[in-house]
Amino acid sequence: MTHSHSGVHAQLDALLAADPQAMFAELVRAGLQALIEAEAAAKIGADRYERTEGRTTHRNGHRAKTVSTPVGDIEAQIPKLRSGSFFPALLERRRRIDRALYAVIMQAYVHGVSTRAVDDLVRALGVDTGIWKV
Repeated sequence: MTHSHSGVHAQLDALLAADPQAMFAELVRAGLQALIEAEAAAKIGADRYERTEGRTTHRNGHRAKTVSTPVGDIEAQIPKLRSGSFFPALLERRRRIDRALYAVIMQAYVHGVSTRAVDDLVRALGVDTGIWKV
C-alpha cells in the first residue's frame, strides 16, 4: 500500500492536530480490534473473505461491545458466527462494573449493611443505575 506524498502530509497534520488522549484511545481500539479479528480467524480456520478447506463456520456480521479502558470507553466490533458462538478471550463476558465494586458490595452484605446504604455507596462510586435487592 503506497500513499501519495500529499496524503502522508495530510495524515501527519491530522495526527499532530488531534487530541493526544483521543489519538491514544484510537491506537488502543485499533490494536484491540486486530487481536479480536486474529482470534476469530483462528477459531473459524480462515481470515475474512478467505476460502479454505479447514473452515469450521462463516462470519455473520459484527456486534458492538463497549470496553472500558484507562484511556476511556472504546467501541469494539465482535464478529458473529453463523453457527456456534465466539467471544474473545481478551474481554470478559457480561462485565458491567469493576471487580472492586463487586468486592465492596459483597463486603457490605457480609457486614449487614442495609441495601439502601449499599445503593448510596454504589452511586457515590459512580454507577448511576445503583443496586437493588434481588
